[in-house]
Amino acid sequence: MSNDYDLIVIGAGPGGYVSAIRAAQLGLKTAIIEKRETLGGTCLNIGCIPSKALLNSSHHYEMAEKEFVLHGINISGLKLDLNKMLERKEETVADLTKGIEFLMKKNKIDCHFGKATIIKPGQISIRSSEKYTKNKSLRAASILIATGSDITPLEGVKINEKQIVSSTGALSLSKVPKSLTVIGAGVIGLELGSVWRRLGADVTVVEYLDLVLPGMDTEISKNMRRILTKQGMKFKMGTKVTAAKVAKESVNLTVEPRTGGEKSHIQTDVVLVAIGRSPNTKGLGLEKIGVDLDKRGFITVDEDFQTNVEGIYAIGDVVGGAMLAHKAEDEGVVCVEILAGQTGHIDYDSIPGIVYTHPEVASCGKTEEMLIDAGVEYNAGKFPFAANSRARCNADTAGFVKILSDKLTDRVLGCHIIGPSAGDLIQEVVNVMEFGGSAEDIARICHGHPGLPEAIKEAALATSGRSIHI
Repeated sequence: MSNDYDLIVIGAGPGGYVSAIRAAQLGLKTAIIEKRETLGGTCLNIGCIPSKALLNSSHHYEMAEKEFVLHGINISGLKLDLNKMLERKEETVADLTKGIEFLMKKNKIDCHFGKATIIKPGQISIRSSEKYTKNKSLRAASILIATGSDITPLEGVKINEKQIVSSTGALSLSKVPKSLTVIGAGVIGLELGSVWRRLGADVTVVEYLDLVLPGMDTEISKNMRRILTKQGMKFKMGTKVTAAKVAKESVNLTVEPRTGGEKSHIQTDVVLVAIGRSPNTKGLGLEKIGVDLDKRGFITVDEDFQTNVEGIYAIGDVVGGAMLAHKAEDEGVVCVEILAGQTGHIDYDSIPGIVYTHPEVASCGKTEEMLIDAGVEYNAGKFPFAANSRARCNADTAGFVKILSDKLTDRVLGCHIIGPSAGDLIQEVVNVMEFGGSAEDIARICHGHPGLPEAIKEAALATSGRSIHI
């Protein structure tokens, strides 16, 4: 029996749809299967995109409420229209979803909607959704799993998407809660906590560990907590949540010190559970066909993203590592290029991680702690935005740039930023790292004045004690 397709991609998130487009560009007859009724996956529908829309809108609101006066702009009668803000978020999602639908048609990629199960290598059954009622079976030479991740639940705290919400529910609260307790001080918790704090909620973050943004450079973590505290966010660190009791209008959380001690209670209107995400592999039939999973449920793949079962590949959140949309996209492109007989490569040290709070946080490469643990001798160069002319003009001076370079070769090993437009600024350093560049390379490049990127240059100069403006 002949194959229906050269490649079937399961999952239409950033990793999946980008993989499908690249495969089609390379001449592979390609289809994509999506369990939702819209394309774009978690990122577009209930993740990255709607959260960034709300972060942008809520930042404008807070600027108008608290900071415009510093610029000589006085506003009276400021009023929040939450329904309009949420409506704009939904319009943004809808427009981008339509854009992906257009890209599928443009690249002649067949879209099938429903729940996919791999019957055997090369064969997939689709149990269609209510909107698409026809079940079907498809055959392909290769199958690429790009099903992403799902919310990690917390024992004793049952999500109902009303008083106790996941990130999904936190994007659509019908009113601003008087109090919001966020369980987890990672990226999602801090971003969504920032949205509702700006709009008027009293936000408390409960974190099991001792640092916010676990895994990031410790200096970044400590400074970010200090900045967010100054903005009004409260933190209970080294604390675990053991139970949640839901009442009609509130939730009573039971908490206790991580290391043991007396229990206490937090009374709050809404609880956001944001303790991480888990690989979305259930129901795919992987165990039945013998695909290897690790103890946490991630799919095991080789350097070509092939599983232990020939013809079945996986990329993105389901294979572990940084759970980032752009990481999944790059993995997908490399995977299908190898499938098409080309070569591909990813430098995981050069993948940026960004937190879209204000100020933003951005990081790539090694942290100081990683370098110390590995016994690598390095130089660290720092430059504060308080000494950057453009940041001063913008009245946006919180944070700094830190560049780490090898003490012997001067090669850039990492960069960590808190500050305005950090997510954009980090890209310069990512590019330099991809080409194996040095701090001296950055320092010798002319940067426009006055501009935020000058802080990157100054930090590079600082690795050898040559910073000009501090």
